[in-house]
Amino acid sequence: MKRVLVIEDDPDIVELLRYNLEKEEFEVEEASDGETGLRALREHPPDLLILDLMLPRLSGLEVCKATRKDATLENLPIIMLTARGEETDRVVGLELGADDYVTKPFSVREMTARVKALLRRTESVDQPGASADEPVHRGNLVIDPRAFIVTRGGEPVELTALEFRLLHYLASRPNRVFSRDQLLDAVWGTERFVTPRSVDVYIRRLREKIEANPVRPVFIKTKRGAGYLFEAVAT
Repeated sequence: MKRVLVIEDDPDIVELLRYNLEKEEFEVEEASDGETGLRALREHPPDLLILDLMLPRLSGLEVCKATRKDATLENLPIIMLTARGEETDRVVGLELGADDYVTKPFSVREMTARVKALLRRTESVDQPGASADEPVHRGNLVIDPRAFIVTRGGEPVELTALEFRLLHYLASRPNRVFSRDQLLDAVWGTERFVTPRSVDVYIRRLREKIEANPVRPVFIKTKRGAGYLFEAVAT
């Protein structure tokens, strides 16, 4: 049984999520503030985290940031839950490592679908032997889909499941330009919930992790007005 941790200070929302997720045979745990939630994450990591943005004691953004810095939690799927509808709040959450976001008020059916979709995407990456692809070598980067490992100059690069999927998709198809919508279809699949602009956030995060100078990238290039491509040879 998959376990979901809900860090949310509104008891009505917690109860709503608990009731509906347990109906779908998820085990649900809860924490009502950021400090307690972060401690629960570290002591007993769940399979997925639903994280409210506005929390007492420690904000959801701070919890997300700390989670992604923890080696045992860096690949944990995170859905950010927020009452704010502004794009800037969603972008900040994605930049800090959230995999998806839901704006209150939300549809319980949609939330359940997002939980299931995100877990399926994570499992498809983590499952041993799920991909028969050989490691991709691009400059000083090595991307191994079977081991779910990326190294740059021999040093490991820590990526989330979605970051890995996006990087591998681009690097295994060098010098081809893909639009945001094409990347969403290929990497997020038909059960996607993020917007095309969210691709920009993931590209920026990848550049920060694999490029020597993210401002002047040599691997992931922008084709203005068209999309993104991965150059076959980095100089």
